[in-house]
Amino acid sequence: MATQPPPVILIVEDIDTCSSTLEIALSSMEGCQVLSVNSAEDALAVVAGSTLLALVTDLHLPGMSGFELIRHVRSVPGTRPPIIVVSGDTDPHTPHRAHELGADAYFAKPYSPAEVRRTLERLIHVP
Repeated sequence: MATQPPPVILIVEDIDTCSSTLEIALSSMEGCQVLSVNSAEDALAVVAGSTLLALVTDLHLPGMSGFELIRHVRSVPGTRPPIIVVSGDTDPHTPHRAHELGADAYFAKPYSPAEVRRTLERLIHVP
């Protein structure tokens, strides 16, 4: 009998240093797999083929925006994975807009990867 692949924490970030620091911060979380992609389109392919435990996304991505990605993930019936936004957007209305679309937390760049992890653990109820 085939075993189920572990649920995925998906990082969507087009800046390599940002995605790398998040991967390092989240990689030791047990019982899940951390994947990183650099576009919302790639993220949708992962979402379609795996069990999404959580999403950590930038908003300004090549092609489809992080806003559109959040909207898509929130439109999938029967699932509500935590969504954390990490963004360098300077518009003061952006955090509110992200929360209205369904983001659970918002971190302005520069942010603490350790704080992102603590918030994610709280959102997925890791003891």
